[in-house]
Amino acid sequence: MPIFPLQVFLEPLADHPWTYLVFGLIGFAFGFVLEISGFGNSKKLAAQFYFKDLTVLKVMFTAIVTGMVLIFLSSALGILNFNLVYVPETHLWPGIVGGLIMGVGFVVGGFCPGTSIVSASTLKVDGIVFVLGAAVGVWAFGESVQPFWNWWNQSGYYGRVTLMDVFHLSTGWVVLLVVLMALFMFWGSEKLEKIIGKRDMSREPKLRLIGAATLVVLAVAIILIGQPTATEKWASISTVKTAALADRTVQVHPGELLASLANQKLNVVMLDVRSEADYNLFHIQDAQNVPLEKINTLIPVLITESSANKVIVLMSNDEGAATDAWKIMQAESVPNVYILEGGINQWISIFGATDASILPIEGSVPDDQLRYTFGAALGDRYEACSPAPYEWNLDYTPKIELKLQRSPSGGGCG
Repeated sequence: MPIFPLQVFLEPLADHPWTYLVFGLIGFAFGFVLEISGFGNSKKLAAQFYFKDLTVLKVMFTAIVTGMVLIFLSSALGILNFNLVYVPETHLWPGIVGGLIMGVGFVVGGFCPGTSIVSASTLKVDGIVFVLGAAVGVWAFGESVQPFWNWWNQSGYYGRVTLMDVFHLSTGWVVLLVVLMALFMFWGSEKLEKIIGKRDMSREPKLRLIGAATLVVLAVAIILIGQPTATEKWASISTVKTAALADRTVQVHPGELLASLANQKLNVVMLDVRSEADYNLFHIQDAQNVPLEKINTLIPVLITESSANKVIVLMSNDEGAATDAWKIMQAESVPNVYILEGGINQWISIFGATDASILPIEGSVPDDQLRYTFGAALGDRYEACSPAPYEWNLDYTPKIELKLQRSPSGGGCG
């Protein structure tokens, strides 16, 4: 089943000025839906905290649940690669404190940031005042954040965490449980509106029941179809990616890796996918040992921490295991991943040729095995493990090109 990464649809749009028109229409439609739902009225918004009118909860959860079902159904069908969807990193304690501050502001002012803009756009005075207050708050935060910067960025940091990670459940079951929870909340909210808000809830449009049933059916379908595996994802992109391997466009020369390590504009992460025994014998300084069979455990971290200047270089004794790891990372849409050309063996042949304690093995050696013997298992304490970049002037064709496949984006009410 083909997988069409999200950037296939987004990149062409960025090349045309009418992109702004598309985004403008989406924004207008979003604001229009909020306005007709009553989200531009502070009294209606504040009424949810008194359980008199829970329209806000029902509309927002309907949007959240519908979006969730469509995203993971698209992922199950191979239309969307979920790894390319930006999921904000979890900062637990700052999130709790920020949520409490925003909640108090919501009760007092009757708006969240998004709904205040909707209200201001219809020239409501309270909405305009709230937007101005929010602007002052953003300025004040920027001016005062320095003393608690580390706490704000690091306290309770869990990275890219989803409910699937927290509860160790499959995507389909999480989707179904969230849908059922939302439907229960819809039912409970209408009971509260009837009891506390004295609202007449006797008229129940059949469309709502059809919508609820549709969500449950689609959630069950997501369970039955399942999410694509790394093998299935690779099969869908193998033609293009195999060509890149054959054309040698992703194999970087040891000289380019050495120069990249000295380039302060790049954040180079070296992953040594060999066995721990080979790694302990000899490895490049600062390379992390992640054996091939464990590479999948690192994927969520690499996806979370991808950045515009981050380059990942995989290495094995030759190129075999590193190529297998590269295929997994390509399938999971980890950006800017390369393979060390010739592996550790070629690195040693260049930078360790004069080291008398590192000797080549005579005769044939199986593929992707060390072709050298070592006087001792010194790890990264051989001189060849950390050659000085300025002492080497090697001839190679540069291969590294930075590409960011995901971009942070806002979400939710704010």
